[in-house]
Amino acid sequence: MDPAELLALMPFAVATGVELDRAGPGEVAGRLPWAPQRCTAGGVLHGGALMTLADTVGAVCAFLNLPPGASTSTLASSTSLLRAVRGGTAHATARPLHVGRSTVVVLTEVTDDDGRPVASVTQTQAVLGPA
Repeated sequence: MDPAELLALMPFAVATGVELDRAGPGEVAGRLPWAPQRCTAGGVLHGGALMTLADTVGAVCAFLNLPPGASTSTLASSTSLLRAVRGGTAHATARPLHVGRSTVVVLTEVTDDDGRPVASVTQTQAVLGPA
């Protein structure tokens, strides 16, 4: 599926400005440009915005690793915020750590424009059978 089509399935991600660069079962990459409306005090990109970026990229990665007809829902997500983003773009890359029958675990690393770590997110997604 095309990255733009995948992103269109997530209106919240679109509304917050998340962009997808590439999407495959082994790796999904996206970004979120700095903007004043996405900031907290002092012009720092809000942690919730970074978490939205990571959750979106990670969810797409989980989705692309599902068996045919299955869907997914987040069971758990753990975020470590490591560095402030005061300009430029936050970049996220998600890779599956575990693809099983009942769960998919994804690690998403977020970096700044210089490749420095900004956040690390591990999420566990349920594999849900067809409705």
